[in-house]
Amino acid sequence: MKNKFDLVSDDSDHKYRLNNIGGNCFSDTKSAIYKRIMKEWKILEKNLPDTIHVRAYERRIDLLRAVIVGAADTPYHDGLFFFDIQFPSDYPNIPPKFHYHSFGYGLNPNLYPNGRVCLSLLNTYIGKKCESWDPSSSTILQILVSIQGLVLNEKPLFNSPPFRVFKRSFHEKKSRAYMEDVFVLTCYTVVNLIRKPPKNFEDFVKEHFRERGHVLLAACREYVNGRVMVGYYSYNNNQMASSASSTSMTGIKVRESFQKSLQSAYYNMYKQFIKCGASLEGFLQELELEEQGKDRSKSKRSNGGGGIFKKAMGKIKLALGLKKK
Repeated sequence: MKNKFDLVSDDSDHKYRLNNIGGNCFSDTKSAIYKRIMKEWKILEKNLPDTIHVRAYERRIDLLRAVIVGAADTPYHDGLFFFDIQFPSDYPNIPPKFHYHSFGYGLNPNLYPNGRVCLSLLNTYIGKKCESWDPSSSTILQILVSIQGLVLNEKPLFNSPPFRVFKRSFHEKKSRAYMEDVFVLTCYTVVNLIRKPPKNFEDFVKEHFRERGHVLLAACREYVNGRVMVGYYSYNNNQMASSASSTSMTGIKVRESFQKSLQSAYYNMYKQFIKCGASLEGFLQELELEEQGKDRSKSKRSNGGGGIFKKAMGKIKLALGLKKK
């Protein structure tokens, strides 16, 4: 998708399509809110980074849809994260509404399975006054960049207030397990997006995973065998390589539940990437463990995992047709 900001017409699957219907303030070109929204459009058109794309609607200027590409060095890398946005009738006195396309997965403390986005800028989280929505200066672009940098970050567990109380080192083990579960859920989000991409982004989704699918599969291979800590796989110079940063390690102990869940996610992604036309030369349809890992997996039985993974697997299996209701 060449244009980072563009106009589209089909709003039929937008979360807020039934809100503000017939609102005269959005059609009156002389109204204050109309002028403010046009200002927001210009800001987005000129300043969006390459990793954020936005679509506005020709007949509904009060609606937007945005996609954020997961950043490198996070458990969200190479994933796509969609948000539906609505300008309220008294904008900018109150912040816009944001809805995250979650597919029922809770992969971040600030992004709820029901689609709620918890953020100071949206006044959905109690933060410092300087972090809250300011009608005179806050913008949609500011919110999107904040979600990308502050929410979809390197160690998302520490977004949750209970885990900020103690030193980070105290919760590092929990943080690593959370990152592993988050990566698995990001993989299943990928599967769902390819199966049913949001309208007006069908080609974007297909092209993105056609180009980046092999990177996600290669990362799975590194993570499942404990060669790289989740979130720190890198792909440079068109060659698969583990990150050389100090955060990369060898011989990482990998939870058996994570290995099994990642094997399942890999298999489902592989099938969808093939449909996207991705070049997967050198990849097997099944994610294989190294010999030592295989022996270990045979000697133990998984307990099904814990944390957010345990809560989400039932939904995942239902969505993929692997489990009956």
